[in-house]
Amino acid sequence: MSRKTMDQLNTVGRALDYIEAHVEDQPGLDEVAQAVGMSPFQCQRLFSRMVGVSPKKFLQFLTLQRAKAALEDASVLDASYDAGLSGPGRLHDLFVSVEAATPGEFKARGEGMTIRHGIAEGPFGPTLILASERGITGLAFVEASTDGAALDELSAPYRAASFIEDGNHAEALAARIFAPITGQHATAAGPLRLFLSGTPFQLKVWEALLRVPPGALVAYDDIAKRIRQPGAARAVGSAVGANLISYLVPCHRVIQRSGYFGN
Repeated sequence: MSRKTMDQLNTVGRALDYIEAHVEDQPGLDEVAQAVGMSPFQCQRLFSRMVGVSPKKFLQFLTLQRAKAALEDASVLDASYDAGLSGPGRLHDLFVSVEAATPGEFKARGEGMTIRHGIAEGPFGPTLILASERGITGLAFVEASTDGAALDELSAPYRAASFIEDGNHAEALAARIFAPITGQHATAAGPLRLFLSGTPFQLKVWEALLRVPPGALVAYDDIAKRIRQPGAARAVGSAVGANLISYLVPCHRVIQRSGYFGN
């Protein structure tokens, strides 16, 4: 074997190791190429020739493997489900209290409520936060071109409420929400309150999501079984998609049983 071929094998080996070590970060071609001292074009061509798939395809394969492995341990949901909403199954061990709208309040669409909204900077970029005196009613990660549409979507269940733009309030809430990630101390005392407004079925699904442990993945049928409707995996998917409080109600933890993330 020539020295050139050996060098190429070593380079591709380093690329494979880098991708495997950084699966959670989902590195792009530019990052992988920089890590092994090549141009993106050279890295793509050499990797594809020697591995048989592109760096992107290899990353997708590893991601799928990890997702399937995570789903094999469905007991994580069983173990945490009985811990209660404030138990160790909460995302980042955040102290979160949840209040659900009554059927009458759900029908009233926020009549009599005042909801403050604003854009705050968070670890994932601009974050739109809506909150009433009852608690946070909406959270979404947005771009400047989409924040208007996101506000319309998050405010839809409360269209009879009064809305006030209040960026300072959003910033204060963001500091508490993301304190475990940013390493900052949350100065405000007491639990973060969430106010959920949805159909009885949606509320059951969202409350089940709150019991998914940190870093764990579950399948739609896992959630369906936990809410005692084992044949309702598709309806669970619709309820997960209707969740208006991203991150805090961790709909991103639910994937297809196949391991794919779907939509």
